[in-house]
Amino acid sequence: MKHILIVEDDMTFSVMLQTWLTRKGFSVSSVAGVLAAKKSLAAGKVDLALCDLRLPDGEGIDLLEWLNEGKRDVPVIVMTSYAAIPSAVQAMKLGAKDYVAKPVNPEDLLQKINEIFAAAPTAVPREKPAPVTEGEEAYYLEGQSEAARQLYSYVKLVAPTTMSVLINGASGTGKEYVAKRIHRLSKRADKPFVAIDCGAIPKDLAASEFFGHKKGSFTGAIGDKIGAFVEADGGTIFLDEIGNLSYDVQIQLLRVLQERRVKPVGATTEVKVDVRLIAATNEDLKAAIAAGTFREDLYHRINEFTIYMPRLCERGEDIPLFANFFLDQANRELEKPVPGFLPEAMAQICRYRWPGNLREMRNTVLRAALLSQGAPIGVEHLGIDTAVGVSSSMLHDSDSERAKILSALRQCSGNKSKAAELLGIDRKTLYNKLKLYRIE
Repeated sequence: MKHILIVEDDMTFSVMLQTWLTRKGFSVSSVAGVLAAKKSLAAGKVDLALCDLRLPDGEGIDLLEWLNEGKRDVPVIVMTSYAAIPSAVQAMKLGAKDYVAKPVNPEDLLQKINEIFAAAPTAVPREKPAPVTEGEEAYYLEGQSEAARQLYSYVKLVAPTTMSVLINGASGTGKEYVAKRIHRLSKRADKPFVAIDCGAIPKDLAASEFFGHKKGSFTGAIGDKIGAFVEADGGTIFLDEIGNLSYDVQIQLLRVLQERRVKPVGATTEVKVDVRLIAATNEDLKAAIAAGTFREDLYHRINEFTIYMPRLCERGEDIPLFANFFLDQANRELEKPVPGFLPEAMAQICRYRWPGNLREMRNTVLRAALLSQGAPIGVEHLGIDTAVGVSSSMLHDSDSERAKILSALRQCSGNKSKAAELLGIDRKTLYNKLKLYRIE
C-alpha cells in the first residue's frame, strides 16, 4: 500500500483530504509544518508528499531543497493558493513532480497521484470532473459510491450526443450540476449554458422569458428582451422543474423544439435557434400525463434519454465525504477553523435519512459549524433526529426486506411515494421490489 504524507496546516482541509485518500486505498498521515515533515520523511517510508507552499514554520520550497540536499527520492505535489504560477514554477524547478491549486479538485489530484504511482491498482484514475460553483464559490463533489459511478457513467455516455435529456430526481440531489456536467462534456461546451427555473416564472411571463419580446408588446415591456432560447443559441438550455409549466406554454415549447424557431412576443418574424434541451423534474410526469396536466408529445420530445438522480441516503459511501466537503465550505464561508466531526456526530450523519438530500446536509453542516464555535462538531450541534427516518441500509438485509416494505406501506396507508421515502429509496426502486416480491 502506497503511503502519502500530507503537509498542511489547515486542519479541516487536511482531515478531509486524509479521509478521502484513505478511502481511495492509500495509507495516509499528516503533519502541519516543515520541521514535522522532515522528521516524518527521515523516520519512515513515504511514497509521496502533498505539501502546501505556505506553512507556519517555513515554505514548501524549503522542504524541496532539503530533499534535494539529502538526495531523498520522494515525489512531491505542491498545493498552493498563493501566487500560484511563480511559486509553482519555482517548485517544479526544485524537483516537484506537479502542483495543484486550492481549492483542490479531488479527482484532478487523484489523477496526478496515479500518474506518479504509474496507475496504482488501489486507485484508478478517472476523468477530471468539471467543477461547478454555487454563486462563485466552492467546488461540487461527485462522490465515489456505486450509485455515483453509475450516474456519471450515464452522464459521460450521453453528453457527446445531441439527445435531449430528462433528469428525474428529488429536490436537492444536484440535478442542475448534472445538467452543467453534460453541457461541459458535450460538443457545445464553448457555447452558452442557460438555466431557467420553470417553477419561478409567472404564467403570463413564460413566453417572454423563453422566447423574448419586442418593446411595447405588452404592459411593462419597456424595451426589447432576448429570450432564453436565443440567449442559449448554439449551446444548451436547462429547464428545471419543467412539470410546472402551464399547458399553453407546453404547446409553445413543443413547437419550438420541433421547428427550431422562436417568435418573440410582439414580433412578426421568427428567429432560428440551435439549442440542446436538458430538462429536470422531481415530479412523476407520466402521472401528470394521465391527469391531463402534461402533454405526452412534449414528454417524448424531452425524454430521449433519462437520468435518475439517486437520493443521498442511497449513496452511503459518499455521505462522510460530503459531510467533510461541506464542512470545508463552511469553514471558508464562516472563517471558523472547525477541525472536524466527533465520531458520534459522524455516526449520526451516516444514520440519518437526509430527506432534503445534499441541500439539507449542506445547510445542516453550515449551521453546526457556526454553533460549534471552532470546536469539533458534536451530535448536539447537528440538530438532526435519526428516529424520524430509517438508516440508508434499511433494505440491505434481503431476509427481512419484504416485511419492511409491507410495514412501510401499512404506515403510509398504501401510498407508494411516501413508503419509498420512509424506506430511504426512490420510487422506481420500490416498484421493482414490489414486482420482485409480488406485492400488490
